[in-house]
Amino acid sequence: MAFAGPSAPSEAAADVALARRQSLADLLRRSARRHPSRLAVSDGRTSRTFAELDEDASRLAGALIARGVRPGERVAVLSRNSVEYVQTIFGVARAGAVLVPINFMLGADEIGYVLAHSSAVALIAQYALLPVARDAAKAADRLRIRVAYGDADGWEPFGALLAHEDAEAPAVLIGADDPAQVLYTSGTESRPKGAVLSHAALIAQYSSCVIDGGMDRNDVELHAMPLFHCAQQHCFLVPDIQLGAVSHILPGPDPAALLEAMERHRVTKFFAPPTVWISLLRHPDFDRRDLSSLRKGYYGAAIMPVEVLREIGERLPGVRLWNFYGQTEMAPVAVMLQPEDQIRKAGSAGQAALNVETRVVDADGDDVAPGEIGEIVHRSPHAVLGYLDDPEKTAEAFRGGWFHSGDLGVMDDEGFLTVVDRIKDMIKTGGENVASREVEEVIYEHPAVAEVAVVGVRHPSWIEAVVAIVVTKPGTAVTEEELRAHTRSRLAAFKVPKAVAFVDALPKNPSGKILKRELRDLHAGLADRIPGAGR
Repeated sequence: MAFAGPSAPSEAAADVALARRQSLADLLRRSARRHPSRLAVSDGRTSRTFAELDEDASRLAGALIARGVRPGERVAVLSRNSVEYVQTIFGVARAGAVLVPINFMLGADEIGYVLAHSSAVALIAQYALLPVARDAAKAADRLRIRVAYGDADGWEPFGALLAHEDAEAPAVLIGADDPAQVLYTSGTESRPKGAVLSHAALIAQYSSCVIDGGMDRNDVELHAMPLFHCAQQHCFLVPDIQLGAVSHILPGPDPAALLEAMERHRVTKFFAPPTVWISLLRHPDFDRRDLSSLRKGYYGAAIMPVEVLREIGERLPGVRLWNFYGQTEMAPVAVMLQPEDQIRKAGSAGQAALNVETRVVDADGDDVAPGEIGEIVHRSPHAVLGYLDDPEKTAEAFRGGWFHSGDLGVMDDEGFLTVVDRIKDMIKTGGENVASREVEEVIYEHPAVAEVAVVGVRHPSWIEAVVAIVVTKPGTAVTEEELRAHTRSRLAAFKVPKAVAFVDALPKNPSGKILKRELRDLHAGLADRIPGAGR
């Protein structure tokens, strides 16, 4: 392999670097050597063994390089879950390029921003999403390669890349701290930030997931949450590939399809946010399906309501549960709650994961006392390299040598963390602070409540008024006053919702998080029903 320029490594140094290379692509190659004929991934249309997936990655990498993609350049992918998505993850990594997964729910302007901001040189898009992809591509000046999962005018078919004549893995130097992916956060600001994750950060995070999450090569996992999101891709899919476990992929978390696939594939392992677990429990097929193979359950994105934890324990007694807490910038896991602590520490996010240190600090960065609220901060090799082209936000997030999560939490005297709320979601009402999760936990105890979200809406007297948006269980009924009385019996008066709205469903993003910003906008009119202080 030839190198040019005065800073190029010697031939011996390059050989050493290649021999020591530890990247996402290397994880797949090693699994293919250990388990060549074992099923790696299937989506119902296409199935690939580990050896086949490894060859796919090499051909795709070679095809990208042949089309001019250089190490470090960004390749964007816009697609729902599929085997092609998995092939893309590893092919881009093997080329030494940087993957930019894009939320398929975004509009053309939002996708165009990601393409332009990331300086993507290639876009690989699902055929069904080509109309929005075409519009978005107009904003991307550097985009020179367009590939479709399927045949489309003006876009090269993905199959042509997979048919690249050279099946050998390209000898590309990839450093441990070279960027592997840029994941765009869905934060509160007008534009998302590009979180730059290195190969080393992701692999350190996989170790934490595998060891603390009780994962092994005998797992059969069902992946239904979107692969563009770091939780499904980096806590479950890629660790499964690294271990040699079997992955079955669904396009989305439809509860009937999930239950049917769990039974048919004898699934042993499944991750979903609490909202999806609740949808499974409420589905009429739940008790008709044989779910006896399921042994490991994972949740994240929000704390599981205590009543739902108990229900899962009763209806799926063979399932051990883990809570994964973190965020994109931590690749994403930082804290885990183990199965043995689910009830004993119900509502807790758990303890710092294997490769993480976690603290709760005040505004000066000093530890608060156990039981006191502060900001959650982390120190870990999981952490991002920074935000793409944004040194100011990077410096702010990493001030004092710790990553500042933006979450408020409480640490108990055993080192268990309870996430109180996002700083932005803390409701400030009548001079008091109210954590929405505390109120939600109480409302979930009411037997008629299937789902609830508590938010603050602007109010002339209260500044913000606490309101609850509720979905009731089928065949049940409850009034606003009954729910307020139920909450009043368990919480201080200022925490009781001042209004309750009943809806058929709560708005959620593709990863299952409830969209509280949208709820605040949709239900701002509730403030008109709320009198001033004194109620």
